Amino acid sequence: MLKIEHIGIAVKNLEISNEIFSKIFNKPHYKEEEVVSEGVKTSFFQLADSKIELLEATHTESPIAKFIDKKGEGIHHIAFEVEDIWAEMKRLEAEGFTLLNTEPKNGADNKLVCFLHPKTTNSVLIELCQEKNKA
Repeated sequence: MLKIEHIGIAVKNLEISNEIFSKIFNKPHYKEEEVVSEGVKTSFFQLADSKIELLEATHTESPIAKFIDKKGEGIHHIAFEVEDIWAEMKRLEAEGFTLLNTEPKNGADNKLVCFLHPKTTNSVLIELCQEKNKA
């Protein structure tokens, strides 16, 4: 693991949340992006070497919609940047962690991503991410 790449926060309304976090960070978000395959619209704020990712569901069956229905708005996941996502997936699976996907998926912000099941990570949803151009 290289660093905390971002912290994902589930929100009900991206526009309102962008206003709130823009005031907190005293700067605007630098990017909005929709990940259709995951049913989510994202917004990113850069903070030094890491980011905050706001996540709004685009439909009621989206993982973010289900998360908000169960737990309400708040921290959804912590993402760690890795040098080689396939090697990390293999290593962590060998250590006994359950992967939520068997192959890296396309994520927001030009990343390949894989999630670790929270049942094997003390109830924290962990995302591994790698820049696509480094893959």
